Amino acid sequence: MGLTKFLLALFLIGLTLPHVSQAKDGHLHFLDGHNKARAEVGVPPLKWNNTVAAYARKYANTRIADCNLEHSDGPYGECIAEGYGNLRAADAVRMWAGEKQYYDHKSNKCVGGECGHYTQVVWRDTKYLGCAKVKCHNGWMFVTCNYDPPGNYDGESPY
Repeated sequence: MGLTKFLLALFLIGLTLPHVSQAKDGHLHFLDGHNKARAEVGVPPLKWNNTVAAYARKYANTRIADCNLEHSDGPYGECIAEGYGNLRAADAVRMWAGEKQYYDHKSNKCVGGECGHYTQVVWRDTKYLGCAKVKCHNGWMFVTCNYDPPGNYDGESPY
């Protein structure tokens, strides 16, 4: 799926989401989706890390003015998403984990679409997660999750 289609999908999801409280975006909502995807492939669950979460929050705050879908290029693995309306934690994680359909474990390649977010979500050596969500000035939501240690090393299988 190209970037344009991915952003369109995020936009459409944002249009269909009901208003929910911030309580639906606590760290357990981020962890639950990640750990469900990880359990499906037999890798250990992630633990929440406040240091990694602080990094995610600091970076998310830099995106408030423009909500650009740009990576932080920091020391952690990273998945980012944006959506119009109230993009919830579970929605973002579900989109990343949904790339599983494009990951071919046998060849360790993405086939027919993007799968790099999925492989980071299930990267076996990652132990810690920290995420943040902000509402941008344009009304969109920006979500970032960071992973320690990072994954997605060329030539290595995620699990």
